[in-house]
This record gives sequence, structure tokens and C-alpha cells, in this order.
Amino acid sequence: MNDPRYSESTKFLHRAEKSIPLGSQTFSKSRTQYPVGVSPLFIDKARGAYVWDIDGNKYIDLVNSLAAITIGYKNKNIDYSVRKQMKKGTIFSLPGILEAEVAELIIETVPSAEMVRFAKNGSDATTAAIRLSRAYTGREEIAFCGYHSWQDWYIGSTSMNKGVPKDVAKLSHRFVYNEIESLRKIFDSKPNKIAAVILEPMTSEYPKNNFLSEVKDLAKKNNSVLIFDETVTGYRYSIGGAQLEFNVTPDLTTLGKGIANGYPLSAIVGKREIMKEIENIFFSGTFGGELLSLAAAKTVIQMHLDFDITSRIGSVGSKIALELQKIINSYKMEDFLHISGHPTWKFLNWTGNEEFNTQIVKTYFMQEMFKRGVLVLSTHNNSFSLTEKLSEQVINVYGEVISELNKSITDTSLVSKLHVNPIQPLFTLR
Repeated sequence: MNDPRYSESTKFLHRAEKSIPLGSQTFSKSRTQYPVGVSPLFIDKARGAYVWDIDGNKYIDLVNSLAAITIGYKNKNIDYSVRKQMKKGTIFSLPGILEAEVAELIIETVPSAEMVRFAKNGSDATTAAIRLSRAYTGREEIAFCGYHSWQDWYIGSTSMNKGVPKDVAKLSHRFVYNEIESLRKIFDSKPNKIAAVILEPMTSEYPKNNFLSEVKDLAKKNNSVLIFDETVTGYRYSIGGAQLEFNVTPDLTTLGKGIANGYPLSAIVGKREIMKEIENIFFSGTFGGELLSLAAAKTVIQMHLDFDITSRIGSVGSKIALELQKIINSYKMEDFLHISGHPTWKFLNWTGNEEFNTQIVKTYFMQEMFKRGVLVLSTHNNSFSLTEKLSEQVINVYGEVISELNKSITDTSLVSKLHVNPIQPLFTLR
């Protein structure tokens, strides 16, 4: 039974799917993640911490464009910088001075950055880092941990590997976060073959037992390049990312998402000795120096220097997580939901039981959160615009939804209260 609140979204999905596979350019924004009939599927506008769908429904946004929005939507300072640059032009036949100016700001704020090269998305940056590492070391194989976007070298090792040559997939080897022995085994089985170790320095778990330092030591011992994929954590965990937070400096870092508060920009940064090798490989794109995104990035990084952006994001994130945990405990829902991760990027870890599987529970949760005006998936990607007052609203909605979820599980009415079929997972990202 489709909710009439989302009639325009549902109708427009049918139109969009005639010209776009899944009706979306991004898997994580598509009907694979949002149950059709009880979800907003298309956004019309956004401001601050809010978004409005094409049906006119208003939401406090905890998704924040998949963590790309760190400051908030339509920030006046960022918008002013972009409009000012637009009057001059968006891209030229030679580099614009913003390329160097923003590179200098990144070097000032990110510990591993001695040189910088720009791109447009996380896949560009991580794949460039892999190619650069292979060129620098003369080796071909990769050890990886976490999610690193859609390029063959990574995605070929996941269940979404259709279209990737098997020989390419054989060059990448997965290790397990916080299990240093899993990385050591790769090095032992592939002596002098690992060009790079790439990992997200943190996702849902904090590093334990000096894990990041141990990874760095192993990479150095085996003459492999250490890459931190800070596409999400950069300019979110702290002004210098997770590497500053945990005091472990990699050889290369990839940045994206929040670096320009939603404008399309990513970067590969790192040691000068390694970065200079880019001059000898082909990593080049017409729009790497696109100036509107660089204007946004310059203002975003300057705002980080002028204001304590990440502390505010983390403080509000901690408050929501703490109060949500109290709600979970009060309804004895610990077996169904636990919270993990950093205050600026909290994970909601759902578990089902024999009667109601994880997807049933999660679909009901989304159905009810959306109905009450909170847009959330499986993480809290807070922005600077999410105020203490708005966080109180989020907490109140959580109280209502967790209470109803508990009742529906207890009286076994959960399935009957679902208005649509449960979503089915596409594949596991991390």
C-alpha cells in the first residue's frame, strides 16, 4: 500500500527509469536503498539541515548527500564564493590560480599532504593512488580494507564484479580491519609483490591495539605505499581527517565528499617523492581544475580554519547517539540495534531475529522515520547546520519509532504494519 505522501516520487520514478537505470545515477540514492511507496525518492530543494522532496515533504537530513555535505546546504559563504567565481568563468584553457591556492590550504591542514592533484570523485582519486603506487614501486598487487568505490581494481573483489576481468580481480587482496595478522598473511604469501596497502582509516569501528600504526609499520617494512582513503573521514573527523585524529600519517591520502561541501571535487595528496611520479603516469582530466568546486573548497577549508566545524558536528552527533542508546536500552532493543562509529559518522547496525529478518526491521524503521520527517539510512552523516535544537527533534522521533518498533515486534504485528515489501540488500559496501 503506497503512502500518498510520496505519490509524486513514485510517479516520477516510473518516468526516470525509462531513461536512467534504477532511475538514479547513484546506487545509494536509488530504490535499492529506499523502499518504494513509503520513501521520498527525489529531492526538490535543500537549505541548512533540511531537504524537501518533490511531494513537498520536509525532512531533517541525516544522510547529507552520502556524507558530502559537512557544512550544510546553501551556505551563504560558500554560495557567495561560487557566484563570484562564476562571473569570472568555470574552466579555462590554462590552469586557474585557485588550483594552487586550494592545494596550499590542503597542505596546510592535512598531515600527509606535501603535493596535491585534483579530480572529481572518490573513484578517480583512489584509482589514481593505486596507479601511482604501482608506478612508484614497480609492483602490481594491492592489499585493501574497506570500500573504495567502483573501479575494477576494487569492485572486482566484491559480489558486484560482473564485467570485471578475473585477472584484474586476482591482483587485489582483502584484509580485515583491526586484524593485523590478516594483512601480515598477505605480505607473507606475496613477498615483494604488494604495491600498496589501502584502507579507510576508520568506519564503524575504532582502531584497536595500535592497528593503524601496525599497518603503517608493515607497509614500510615491505616497501609498500600506505594509502588512507579519507573520502568520507577527511574534513569530517577533524580538519586533518582521521590521520590527524589518530596521529598516523600515510604516504598518500585520497579526499572527496566534504572537501567542497557537495561540489564535485576529490584529491590525491601525499609525499612529494611519490606524488612527483604523477608526472610520469597518465592521470589527467579536463575538469580536475574546474573552478566552481575549487572556489567552494577554498571557502570550506577556510571555514574549518576559522571555526571549529568538526567539533560541532561531533558534539551534536554524540548527543544524538547517547540519547538514542538510552532509548534502545529503555525498550530493551539491544538485540536489534546497536550504534557504532565516530561521533561525526555514526553507524546504525540492525539485526533481525528468527521471525523478522534484518530487512523487515530496517524497512519498517525507514518507513516510520520518513513519515515523521527525518531522512536517515544506516548512518548519521551530520552537518554543521544540524543544531542542538534540531537534534532534540531527531531524538524525539527516534523515541516514537523505537517504541512502535518494539511493540510491533513484541505483538508480532511488524509485517502487517509494513506498507511495502522489505528492501533487499544489493551488496555489502564494507
